[in-house]
Amino acid sequence: MEGVFFDLDKTVIARASMLALGTRFFQEGLITRRTVVRSLYAQTVYKYLGANERRLKRLENAVLSLTQGWEQSMVLRVVSEALGEIITPLIYREAMELIDLHHLAGRKVFLVSASPEEVVGPMASFLGVDGFIGSRSRVDDEGKYTGELVFYAYGPYKVEAIATLAETEAIDLANSYAYSDSYTDIPMLEMVGHPIAVNPDRVLTKVARDRGWEILEFKETTKVSRPYLVRTLRNVGLVAIVLAGGTMPFVGRSIVRRRRIHQLN
Repeated sequence: MEGVFFDLDKTVIARASMLALGTRFFQEGLITRRTVVRSLYAQTVYKYLGANERRLKRLENAVLSLTQGWEQSMVLRVVSEALGEIITPLIYREAMELIDLHHLAGRKVFLVSASPEEVVGPMASFLGVDGFIGSRSRVDDEGKYTGELVFYAYGPYKVEAIATLAETEAIDLANSYAYSDSYTDIPMLEMVGHPIAVNPDRVLTKVARDRGWEILEFKETTKVSRPYLVRTLRNVGLVAIVLAGGTMPFVGRSIVRRRRIHQLN
């Protein structure tokens, strides 16, 4: 069995998921206006300077401190309600197409993100993928966050989680695919036979070019329902191509022409 592993932020969606949810948390009275302003600043830094271990660690600590005492059930409700209004319009259409094309080719698809499970899980359900890996916070007996992490799905920990998942699901990593925008996911990309850099930061761009990895550019974000996407694939005949034994590189070239996804040879 072949697998496909998608990072979430800036790979499947155009912004950092936790930062995108800041406004909704403010409306629910969970955070202050000052926190919203700080999150907007952090989002700007993330967008133009990219992710690195120090910035992500600071963001992780800030989120843990902020969420201490929150009820997990309330966070799940807020994320669920915000999915259609805030998160869905940020999804890259190109990512959704690739997820469906990989499924049609018989591969299992997973979201793998340092974002909390409470965010990654609903996204995985909406996208119809086969599973997910996300960071998990400790919850006390009253269902409130303690401000501690049980598992941080970042860097080497993300790699360990994927290795465990691959063993459980009998996934052949040598013939599998991984997509990410950040150099912090280079260890994840190195695990698979088909590493793909999506909207890569400067470091990942250089590494991808040096190693001959495929580089894609996702641009189009739009609110698209899953039934619409399946109808689109049927209309262009891709289902017939895949079921007849067509390869992903051939199908990929169709996406390049239609969606202006660029590949460096």
